[in-house]
Amino acid sequence: MSINNLIDQEAIDKLKEMVNNIDFAMMQTNLKFTPAHTIPMSTKEVDSEGNIWFLSNKNSDHNKHIMEEGATQLIYSKPSDMEFLTVYGEASISTDGADIDRLYGKMDDAWFDGKNDPNITAIKIDPRSCHYWDTKSNKLVTLFKIGLGMVTGEKQDLGERGSLKV
Repeated sequence: MSINNLIDQEAIDKLKEMVNNIDFAMMQTNLKFTPAHTIPMSTKEVDSEGNIWFLSNKNSDHNKHIMEEGATQLIYSKPSDMEFLTVYGEASISTDGADIDRLYGKMDDAWFDGKNDPNITAIKIDPRSCHYWDTKSNKLVTLFKIGLGMVTGEKQDLGERGSLKV
C-alpha cells in the first residue's frame, strides 16, 4: 500500500467519501476506562469543516460519558470494499434545534418521537487524528492482486493508507 497523507480540503473530502460509503461507526466513549463503552452509530453528516455528526438520546450512556469527558474514538469498517477508517476526536453535545432539524430524517422516527422529541440531541465529533486504509477495489480484486503478486513476484498496487489532517 502506498502512503497518501492528506490535509485540509483534500482530507475533508476523503473523510466525507469514506464516511458516506461506510455509514455505520463503532463509537467508543469513556476511553479512560477499560473496556471503553462501544456502540454502533449511524453517521448523519460530515460538515464542511470535517466534523462528524450523529443523533442520540440525551439519557444514553455515551451522552453521559461525553458530558464527563469528550474524548471519542470512531471506527468505520467496510470489509467488502476493504475500506477502513479510524477517527479520534473531541465530542460535544448539541440541543440546538437547527442542528437537529438539519440532521433528522424519516428513519430516525424509529428512535425518536419526531424532531421535537425532548430526548433528542446531536453529537458533534471534532476530528483530532484520523487514519484510513482504502484499497480502491473490492475484496475479490484485492485478493486477486495479492495472488498475482505472489505468482509474478511483482509488487501490486493494493491501494493507499494515510493520515487525514482536517
